[in-house]
Amino acid sequence: MLEFEIPIDDLQTTSLIKDVFLPINPRFSSIMVVGKKGGRKGKKVEVNVENHAHFPCFSSPEGSSSASDSFLKSYISQIAMEPFPQGQPLWEIHIIHCPTSEAQRTLIFKLHHALGDGYSLVGALLSCLQRADDPSLPVTFPSVNNFSSANKDDRNIGLRKVVSRCFPLLVNTIRDFGWSALKSTCIEDDLSPIRCGLESFWPFSVSMITFSLDHIKEIKSWLRVTVNDVMTGIIFLVTRLYMHRVSTNSKLSTNSTALVLLNTRNLRDYRPVRVMVPPNSKSQWGNHFAFLHVPIPKVKPSNCQFFDPLKFVHKAQEVIKRKRSSFGVVLTGKLLEITMNCRNAKVVAKRISRTSRNSSMVISNVMGPMEKLSLGNQPIKGMYFTVAGTPVVFI
Repeated sequence: MLEFEIPIDDLQTTSLIKDVFLPINPRFSSIMVVGKKGGRKGKKVEVNVENHAHFPCFSSPEGSSSASDSFLKSYISQIAMEPFPQGQPLWEIHIIHCPTSEAQRTLIFKLHHALGDGYSLVGALLSCLQRADDPSLPVTFPSVNNFSSANKDDRNIGLRKVVSRCFPLLVNTIRDFGWSALKSTCIEDDLSPIRCGLESFWPFSVSMITFSLDHIKEIKSWLRVTVNDVMTGIIFLVTRLYMHRVSTNSKLSTNSTALVLLNTRNLRDYRPVRVMVPPNSKSQWGNHFAFLHVPIPKVKPSNCQFFDPLKFVHKAQEVIKRKRSSFGVVLTGKLLEITMNCRNAKVVAKRISRTSRNSSMVISNVMGPMEKLSLGNQPIKGMYFTVAGTPVVFI
């Protein structure tokens, strides 16, 4: 979802779809058909942009941004629950003209996961955008620390140190991969205010909150943790508070798991789409992700943990640090890849659906640009993404 500071023209939007969006990848102008051997493959078709571009009408009292905000949330919930029409490429673009409290115009991209994962689709979207300050300059992204380089200079490692490092790695890998396999098949989280355990999809609602990056970095430096540790701790704290507030009878010690989606490409930033499309590319287009099961910290009524939120950050750091010392995520990704190659996409989709259904919530994120961006010389105020159509209540 893109939020614009000034109104955008419908003709300009249609032109951008034809000239910029469609040429990005052949998948955007293809439909899935069944081949001779029963497998699915893409078939190039003629795209009628009018069937994919939607311009919902809504009139609100002048100066009433709350009514527009309510309409936008309802509209997002509506289109999130609607299946894609058959016989045409699996994408839609919705242009919301009514001003909200956050933007003058809102542009919503609805994209099926069959087109690609978050890395692929966000990379495709970023290829349509330019820097607002100087379109001739490339978009830059935050630097990513290489955790494996921490011991780069420690070359004289004795046998005892090798064993002491490899043994925990082996144990953690077996435990994480085994636990992931069990969570994807037979072990479910407890029922709670954030997990109903049903296969049916529930109405979809989007809520947004903004955190100060300076405050996050301040906590990070003070506690000597990472930004991800701080954000995960905040999410876990808020989740437990919500569970307690919605249902005071809900046990704060329920077994609840967060399913963290991770990109399995060994990359630090986005690659141009022309580099991702070739079959042998190292940053290949498509769905290349795995999941990591992270338990949501339990709260005992006697220890008043709610009054010390930093405990959630420390707990998140402890779990994430241990799981970094593991190849569980790599093996999980390889298992999905092998299943895809030996079986088909439908089997993989069922496995992912069951894995998410057995969990209580999903955490996903993608790296964002450091500069302010624009689309067709129209400055963008905000850019967000989410996942719809899953049996998980909290995403």
